[in-house]
Amino acid sequence: MILTITYEGSNTQDLGYLLHKNPERAQQFELTYGKAYVFYPEVSDERTTAALLLDIDPIDLAKGKLGSREGGLFDYVNDRPYASTSFMSTAISKVFGTAMAGTCKKKPELVDVPLKLTAKVYALRDNGNEELAKKLFEPLGYTVSTERKVLDEKFPEWGNSPYIDLTISGTVRLCDLLNHLYVMIPVFDRQKHYYYSDDEIKKLLDHGKGWLENHPEKERIAYRYLARRKGYARKAIDVLSAEEIVGESEEEIDEEKEERIPLNTQRMDAVFKEAINSGARSVIDLGCGEGRLTSMLLSEPQIRKVTAVDVSVSALEKAARRLKLDRMATFRKDKLDLIQGSLTYKDSRFEGYDCACLVEVLEHIDPSRIPALERVVFEFAAPQTVIVTTPNREYNANYESMKENSLRHSDHRFEWSREEFKNWTDHVCEKFNYTCEIKGIGENDINLGSPTQMGVFTRNEQV
Repeated sequence: MILTITYEGSNTQDLGYLLHKNPERAQQFELTYGKAYVFYPEVSDERTTAALLLDIDPIDLAKGKLGSREGGLFDYVNDRPYASTSFMSTAISKVFGTAMAGTCKKKPELVDVPLKLTAKVYALRDNGNEELAKKLFEPLGYTVSTERKVLDEKFPEWGNSPYIDLTISGTVRLCDLLNHLYVMIPVFDRQKHYYYSDDEIKKLLDHGKGWLENHPEKERIAYRYLARRKGYARKAIDVLSAEEIVGESEEEIDEEKEERIPLNTQRMDAVFKEAINSGARSVIDLGCGEGRLTSMLLSEPQIRKVTAVDVSVSALEKAARRLKLDRMATFRKDKLDLIQGSLTYKDSRFEGYDCACLVEVLEHIDPSRIPALERVVFEFAAPQTVIVTTPNREYNANYESMKENSLRHSDHRFEWSREEFKNWTDHVCEKFNYTCEIKGIGENDINLGSPTQMGVFTRNEQV
């Protein structure tokens, strides 16, 4: 994979000073996953180009030689050594870190000078989304062009490649260009080569400072940069939204950031509180995802049994890692079950629990399958308490980057208004002999309600 940066104008060999890399010799850098090389394919007073080349060993990736915690990072057949992904962003940070920070000891006056720069990134995976590159880079003032090739000229029926060669040109500071590339390259890809923590939010905010908060695609950028982890993305977006506030002192903004609690955290806290207040001693987390609610329930002494269910095996594997199942204390492990299963098919393993939780699950199921889920949960499993959360479609109008009638997540099959959710809860209560209390989660808009709506169902005593 390769990145080139070209400076056109006068005295363009100054690019070497800004990058802290001598144009007269090639340089090699050791990375944890391979090697990086910096060299200059062309050097003159009018035009100078620096190239960053990565050499990744796919065998090392697959075998886990590079420090992965649980075996290899990737399968033997993968695109990681050949496509520009998070590996490239990490290399930019390591090799050009001083330039990214806007530091140049020998010619400090150049740091804040906008230069005529062109960057070309090869083999970015956009999966055929022709508009993605333009939506990401044009708001930053770049001229954007892309080139896509067919997969194989001998087999035209295979179609076009999911990769593009991207060229962006503009008059910008070099430090800004590098930070833009650092953030944007992973946005094109689904998979980062390292494990996530809250540090990733800080990286995004640090490298996006001064431009990301005003970008029209900031929510998409945060969501995709953070590998579609909704909790992390929501935290980042909350901070970015706070940074948009004008007319307030920095102290007031800092206080608001401290008080602002990510929506996903509020949602989990609300569901956990309702489960505990119901008096439940056994809880089944239906559609557990990566296991955040399950982890909270395991830490509560009142709860003696927790079962986490998901249709996705990979989600259960992530939950096991999040819960540290391999080194979990015996007393915690004894009260936990992780099982794979579908919520639209009757399953005796779902029965016998005091409380069932479905956190942001309904909207991922086709509407035609909702009646089947109703029977599985409310008729066959029939716990005393069922807690359901789902997005409030009306509140989407508060998200500036969302188009009209669009959904919050590409996997959502639908999103209900408050009235539609109320109609559904009434239907469930009448059909399966429950009562339901509806509550809002998150900041309440006087006209549009809260971003999340929660229904707490309680089974009526049989007469």
